Amino acid sequence: MIKSIKSNLLKIKKQYIELKENPILFLKKIGNSLKKYWYENKLFILFVFLNVLNALLLRFFTIGEKTNIFDFRPLLADFSFVVIIGSFSYLMKKKAKFIYLFLLTLIMSIICMINSAYYTFYTSFSSISLLSTARFITAVGDAVVENVLQPKDLIYIMMPIIFLYFNYHYKKNRYYEKVGFFNKSKKLATTTLIFGIISFFVFISSLTATDIGRLTKQWNREYVVMKFGIYVYHVNDLVKSVEPKLAALFGYDNALKNFNEYYSEKDKNSTNKYTNIFEGKNIIVIHAESIQNFVIGMEFNGVEVTPNLNKLASTGLYFNNFYSQVSVGTSSDAEFTFNTSLMPANIGTAFGNYFDKEYVTIPKLLKEKGYYTFAMHGNNADYWNRRVMHKNLGYDKLYAKDDFVIDEVIGLGLSDVSFFKQSVEKLKIIKEENEKFYGTFIMLTNHTPFSETDKYGEFDVSMKETILNSETGLMEEITYPYMEGTKLGDYFKSVHYADYALGIFLEELEKNGLLEDTVVILYGDHDARLSNSDYVRLYNYDKTTNDILPETDPNYIDFNEYSYELNRKVPFIIWSKDRIDKAETINNVMGMYDVMPTLGNMFNFYNEYALGHDIFSIKENNIVVFPNGNWLTNEVYYNSQLQESYIINNSVISQEYIDKNSEYTEKLLSVSNDILVFDLIKNSRIDTVNETNIIKGS
Repeated sequence: MIKSIKSNLLKIKKQYIELKENPILFLKKIGNSLKKYWYENKLFILFVFLNVLNALLLRFFTIGEKTNIFDFRPLLADFSFVVIIGSFSYLMKKKAKFIYLFLLTLIMSIICMINSAYYTFYTSFSSISLLSTARFITAVGDAVVENVLQPKDLIYIMMPIIFLYFNYHYKKNRYYEKVGFFNKSKKLATTTLIFGIISFFVFISSLTATDIGRLTKQWNREYVVMKFGIYVYHVNDLVKSVEPKLAALFGYDNALKNFNEYYSEKDKNSTNKYTNIFEGKNIIVIHAESIQNFVIGMEFNGVEVTPNLNKLASTGLYFNNFYSQVSVGTSSDAEFTFNTSLMPANIGTAFGNYFDKEYVTIPKLLKEKGYYTFAMHGNNADYWNRRVMHKNLGYDKLYAKDDFVIDEVIGLGLSDVSFFKQSVEKLKIIKEENEKFYGTFIMLTNHTPFSETDKYGEFDVSMKETILNSETGLMEEITYPYMEGTKLGDYFKSVHYADYALGIFLEELEKNGLLEDTVVILYGDHDARLSNSDYVRLYNYDKTTNDILPETDPNYIDFNEYSYELNRKVPFIIWSKDRIDKAETINNVMGMYDVMPTLGNMFNFYNEYALGHDIFSIKENNIVVFPNGNWLTNEVYYNSQLQESYIINNSVISQEYIDKNSEYTEKLLSVSNDILVFDLIKNSRIDTVNETNIIKGS
């Protein structure tokens, strides 16, 4: 191989001399060589074309309008990768060469198909590290089939079929025998490999330091695929996926240094009017599955979508600019960030990949104050590895599917109404046996795909209008379809049911005296991941055509991608029956990682490793960092992938402001991920103890 490479390099040098001496003759020779290569290597060229085309189609159907899909950089990256791995086929002969190229085509097609479907639900790309959570998919199989898989996701599998067809065609016409395609050729293997490597280095030379940095961190997978192509992304993902296993060998010292520097510079919370106001009170946390904030206050034909949520919001502390910060772990990420004030894992999920690390959590800190801590959920205890992770978070007990009578099933499992009724009975016993309690109640029914509308009860999402009939002189009601038959319309029906279940829960708590000396905390775990087109219909419905208003209409509301992102906020409410006369709406942006410091100020506990802030201390200066590197303040939403700012409320923003917050975002994400990968909370404490012992010993 080395001799062959040297020979090729000498050949390249000779061709360069020929080009200088007689360029026309040289170009003719190159043209003839290309024609010969095309004729003798049709199957290999087809292999390259089909797999580069698949990668291009993936970017088109996922990232699409957000970037120029014909950008030469990801095209060149995909091309280089396919050429390099395909070059080894020339070292094989007979059927082995075809089988190798076909299997590669099949594998890369499956990779594209999985990523296409995955992007539909998560607006991100899949990861090898998520194989550890694949067992959880069986619990939401129907949701995946109905809400995620689409016809576009099947187009990629056409490439292996096309490959097989042309192979059959070439065999039938004895093409392979004519050109000797199945013969081994070290020369062709070397030449092709060198060509692939050269094209890859051309690609590398086009990248910036920022591009390389984002590849190594891989927070924003969309950005990486946009710049590096899907195949390089997955090679890098493979490397990143084994990173936790190598944590003890590489990078620990630097991670610990950055960790110590970050927390030494972090501002400590100050006291405010909410300091210790709830100290010693019982805590009921309601994990509201897929409930978004925009449903609060919404009505259809005079009927509220969420009357009970509306009541809580209007009589409690209502944070109306609250954002979940989940990654691929969805509900489990929300639980993790809520209880630890850390960000979700960069690779994989905290619940699945870092369940054995040490964290400072709300349940642990409350247990030190005499609380009994528990969680209740009507689903399988092993879903998202809750059985193991809840114990590590500090919950004394997880009441899961086996602890409930499954007497009514809606969607993924036990209905929320039945779940809440049975939970109250358990809570009565808990209160009798314990002085104080902290309990998390995880809802389930309002989970995608929101398709069992016949079980949600009656809720009409049509549009009704009363008009005067000119012929009869009588008033009559006209009904327009509006949101009926849409996924968002079904979501409203599902949310209305979830709100009804919530109302029953609150009634049962009140009836049994469980709201006395108790604080109810409700948060939406994440948005519903619904199509932007349904929101466009919601805000731009034309009843005269049963369609969407044209964009030229003066009443048309432009619900763009930034409108969609800002609309993903979820409810966060803190409610106590003895403070309904002190209701307040907090408008400052707030993230899930701000919950623990905010509650800590109210209940008198403190986490020195919290990434968030007490919202009543930081107020309008808060920043919400998202796992993909995007961030949000009261003034701007920043898209790190596009390096684009979406200005809010006509604020005036400087580049210095953008740079400062982007730097803060990068540092926070790095520290949070290092805490998980290197178990820094545990190890920093060990190091502190060791240093103390050394000082004492001296």
